Amino acid sequence: MSLSINLTVNGVPRRIELEDPRVTLLDLLRERLDLHGTKKGCDRGQCGACTVILDGQRVNSCLALAISHDGATLRTVEGLAQGDALHPVQAAFIEHDAFQCGFCTPGQIMSAVGLIEEGEAGDDPERVREGMSGNLCRCAAYKGITEAVLDAQARMAAAGREEAA
Repeated sequence: MSLSINLTVNGVPRRIELEDPRVTLLDLLRERLDLHGTKKGCDRGQCGACTVILDGQRVNSCLALAISHDGATLRTVEGLAQGDALHPVQAAFIEHDAFQCGFCTPGQIMSAVGLIEEGEAGDDPERVREGMSGNLCRCAAYKGITEAVLDAQARMAAAGREEAA
């Protein structure tokens, strides 16, 4: 039995046939849509490597069944940059050396984008660390990650003020 769902992935409407209702968003992204930026770390929702933004909220895609999100809007790390222009969070991660091996970086970046968009980043490092606590980094690049999130948040807030003026 084949089931059909509709998703908007990185701004592109997609109609996807599912042969198995147990397919997670993570597996759908990686195996069916060839979006390999979202990583499969623990596959249990404990590491955050698979973080994506689903209908404006950060989620661990390894825990989300694709069939449950028919009609949803999904953003992955591949959907952040605009051509050659990096998203402010991506640029800040590079500038603050917020990664080492890079495996967790896509999930860290998506979590940071979500944290900022949710208005939860603020300008307090402890608040950022708490908001990012679901994303683990085995290389312990947390200092750079926190600095990158604070920098990106400040840049995005300043850009928002300029647009409003």
